[in-house]
Amino acid sequence: MPDATSPRKPLSPGGATVPPLALGSWNTWDRMEFDDAVQLIHRAVELDAGFFDVAYYNMGPHAENSRTDILFGEAFRASGVDRADVVLCGKLWLWDWPNQGFRGQIEESLERAGLDRFDTLVVGDYLDAPDMPRLVADVNALLADGLVDSWGINNWRIADTRAALAEADAQGMIGPSFAQLKYGIARRAMAEGDAYGPLFADGTLALQASDVFEGGILATGRMPQRKIGADVGGIRERILAVYPEVARVAGEFGVTPAALGIAFCLANPATATVLFGASRVAQLEENHAALALARDHGAEVRAALADCRVDHAVRPDGTW
Repeated sequence: MPDATSPRKPLSPGGATVPPLALGSWNTWDRMEFDDAVQLIHRAVELDAGFFDVAYYNMGPHAENSRTDILFGEAFRASGVDRADVVLCGKLWLWDWPNQGFRGQIEESLERAGLDRFDTLVVGDYLDAPDMPRLVADVNALLADGLVDSWGINNWRIADTRAALAEADAQGMIGPSFAQLKYGIARRAMAEGDAYGPLFADGTLALQASDVFEGGILATGRMPQRKIGADVGGIRERILAVYPEVARVAGEFGVTPAALGIAFCLANPATATVLFGASRVAQLEENHAALALARDHGAEVRAALADCRVDHAVRPDGTW
């Protein structure tokens, strides 16, 4: 059941509402003992974090995490959690598309995870702009066959996102309904700027905030020793420099820096859900404090962190 601490929002126009907290799969399920993974899934549903990213990493720069969907699927089945009580999000990769088609990707991912369908999916980022008419048609074929209900995009350049929306409208198809963007205390230009901001403001898209902790920097104050997402604009050294202030503000509100970062994102009306990694139940429970903080003190949180933004010079159109 949804947690009354934070109201749910839809991820697509007219669609079902989704949990405000979403759990990623990169460097998570492969870092846990099986019983711990089962327990984490149970607790996530209880805390209204039953939104699971089930991306399979069998290509491109993240292929080393190639068993995450399998591990999640095994733990999910062992948990006994009702499929209707969770939201499952798949991912389509453009690294070798269209040579490796979307249907093959999604069917392989579902088979590996032991699932029959996803609720939604994200089409990943790219180096070169994709063939948009073909991409929209290929995704809509998956929707027509009931393999997924909706779709979104991951860190696309705004011109390509608008092209996908226009193509879907022209062909009477379903366009992307949400944007999974790098967004957090220190990096705000893409989500809050003139590129995506209007699409969030008019309800065309919802926001799924991701890379909120910048690979752990804004949660721990340390540069990560493992591979993390791209540093758009090359600003992570500056992000590290604002951590002491983030930690100070978190202390004033009585939460961890990680919970503060999630609350910052949830206090943005555009945000439907925040995607982050958790490999321990205690970590998830600490992060859950973000829901009440955003509900009761969202405006104060954002005001207190106004000077922690460091991406003013980064182009807000999503190019890099």
